[in-house]
Amino acid sequence: MAQTVEWVDLLDPDEATLREHFSGRLHPLALEDLLQPIVHDDEPRPKLESHGDYVFGVLLVPVEVPTEDRVYYQEVDLVLTEALVLTVRKTPPDGTPIDLAGIRDTAHGDLTAGMLAYRIVDQVAESFLDLVDDLHDEVDELEDHVEEWSNETVRRRLSDLRHDLLHIRRTLAPTRDAARRVIDDRCELADGELFPHDVELRFGDTYDKLLRANDGLESARDLISGVRDYHQSKISNDQNEVMKRLTVIASILLLPTFIVGLYGQNFHHIPELGWAQGYGFSWFLIVATTVAQLWYFRRKQWI
Repeated sequence: MAQTVEWVDLLDPDEATLREHFSGRLHPLALEDLLQPIVHDDEPRPKLESHGDYVFGVLLVPVEVPTEDRVYYQEVDLVLTEALVLTVRKTPPDGTPIDLAGIRDTAHGDLTAGMLAYRIVDQVAESFLDLVDDLHDEVDELEDHVEEWSNETVRRRLSDLRHDLLHIRRTLAPTRDAARRVIDDRCELADGELFPHDVELRFGDTYDKLLRANDGLESARDLISGVRDYHQSKISNDQNEVMKRLTVIASILLLPTFIVGLYGQNFHHIPELGWAQGYGFSWFLIVATTVAQLWYFRRKQWI
């Protein structure tokens, strides 16, 4: 019969509190990770690894804040034995800590440590899937408004999305590898079985979710690249339109400039200079050539 476990959930504990609830000898690096506050978005790297008589894990959960166009990370650390599940939740400086109340409410007394670990990792995987959906929604919004928003706004949104995508990939890949370690029996206790076959099968489902999240990130990256290429081509087309208009203006002014320059030459024997209607004739030439050019450019659909 599976051994039931005690679940201790701590929020931002100090070393004394950790020692009070876990009497075993913690590896110095594991202890450092447990006590280290969240400093960087993607540090420390997610992992699940065996330390002999316990399994230590670090999980990061990305959370999107749509109203502020930003993503922050929640962290939950795990110390697992056959009789104890110790979770350490950390409060991010710009957000709220992860909520495990849903798992606690649905957990029953007959759950093993491996099953509780699976439920926590599965919640993290679901968070990644939700975040990927939110990223696709943001890309769709950007694509719908790329014609309306200013170039500066579009460039900023593209930069923010690419930055968030990069950090999410840095977190998702090691989380996927951590789930794979459980499936491959590389995360067991030295003197016991923490993840029996039925739990490994459930971790396989979680691993598939993380793979789908990774595929969704690749799809989002392709969509962002498509929007970026379209935006660059739009800028190029706008510049071409400006150059076309400037060229038309220069062409329209070219003939009047020629006519004025022709009659402005300092020669005494220009026939029109002694003509009473010469001034009106020069204006007629200027207007006629301008109208002719405008008609030609319009016919060619250049303006």
